[in-house]
Amino acid sequence: MSNKGIHFNISERKVLLRIFDILSILGVLYLVSNTFDFDYFTLTKENWKWAFVLVLYVSVFGTIFEMYDLQKSSKVEKISTSIVFTVSVTVLFYFLTPFFTPILPDNRLQIIYFYFAILVALFIWRIAYLSFIVSPRFYKKVLIVGETSNIETIIEAFKDSDPNYKIIGYINCESRKSDKLKFNHVREFSPKQIYQVIKDEKISEIVIASYNSQSITPEIYKDLITLLEGGFPIKEYTQVYEDMVQRVPVQFVGKDFYRYFPFSRSNHNKLYLFFQRLFDIIFAVLGIVIGMLVIPFILIGNCLGNRGALFYTQERIGKNGNLFKIIKFRTMVKNAENNGAVWAEKNDIRITPFGKFLRNTRIDEIPQFINILKGEMSLIGPRPERPHFVRQLSQLLPFYETRHIVKPGLTGWAQVKTRYGSSVDDSLLKLQYDLYYIKHRSFLLDANIILKTLSTIIFYRGQ
Repeated sequence: MSNKGIHFNISERKVLLRIFDILSILGVLYLVSNTFDFDYFTLTKENWKWAFVLVLYVSVFGTIFEMYDLQKSSKVEKISTSIVFTVSVTVLFYFLTPFFTPILPDNRLQIIYFYFAILVALFIWRIAYLSFIVSPRFYKKVLIVGETSNIETIIEAFKDSDPNYKIIGYINCESRKSDKLKFNHVREFSPKQIYQVIKDEKISEIVIASYNSQSITPEIYKDLITLLEGGFPIKEYTQVYEDMVQRVPVQFVGKDFYRYFPFSRSNHNKLYLFFQRLFDIIFAVLGIVIGMLVIPFILIGNCLGNRGALFYTQERIGKNGNLFKIIKFRTMVKNAENNGAVWAEKNDIRITPFGKFLRNTRIDEIPQFINILKGEMSLIGPRPERPHFVRQLSQLLPFYETRHIVKPGLTGWAQVKTRYGSSVDDSLLKLQYDLYYIKHRSFLLDANIILKTLSTIIFYRGQ
């Protein structure tokens, strides 16, 4: 059965956004330079560096201000803010680096031309993207075959990760079927309807969501084999889940767990580990210097708002389960845990007003650069947890202690992808992201985390 539907995968849409952002900006600037009295930015063989720097700035600041977040890119009111921030900071940095960019023009009106040319170019292309690419004609329509116990989790996860990924319906493969479950906009089909559903609904892909492959009936198995032999895309749920939401679904990993953890070679790559440690030392020294510059202001704020010790140390678990003392600026009232260790919660009454400011801006984390310099932590990795919670979570969550095969980090994939964890469910979500990082660890992923960390700070998402 041929599949004639047109759709773009997540990676393809992100590449498409970046390429056409650049092409639209360069195209509009070229048009402006040939239409108006505008010679500040001209595209020639001699001036290729100017274009390269502009492309670099747009790419970096676009990532920081989340211009390539597919959820934001699918709504004009959300992406508009990202575009304005990106263009404003890009143009500012472009003007402030005249060694790599053209010298400021005598006619200051050209600065306005330059700013609005980039702004208009991005808005025109993004409106076109919303009108054509983010439209039903380009949806990837999916049929799920699996057990009803898994289906609700799948629907929610995919709905939150990709607005163009539409689950049309599902087929319950269990031989013993319970009462029909109803989900919004997702229909249940009979196994006998599988070919007709693919044809009528223009299904692009089938996803197998079965925790136990033995639950798939022989009739459904035969139909799936026939479709696969005909070239129809059929994928396993965990594979699709990991690719789309960028986390490992540990709650669905069974006895064949070894299939899900072919950990990144970077974990044993001496060259990667050498450069990681080198960058850790460089950033740690810079962080300590910055900390020394801001500490007088923190000290004043602490005296007025916290009224107690400036620093706070706490026992955490590091690489291979080794204990170390993490250092932070104190953000809670004195004797905050007289009754024992408890989760920090949103709007926690133990957090002082000044402490809340320190947490939201991540300034409270600055002393941890000392831990990084000592080699107890790294710049990037899973956040170190307290022994009490590790013992608790290890009994509840599968593979929780797998986080400890790498050094804990000041920031990490879980920190930039989700909110502060304050429950077992939050810890499960963070664990999925941490295992994804360990599995796919690389220089590119590390760079992505650093940029997303800047987004987290800028948009005030700390706790």
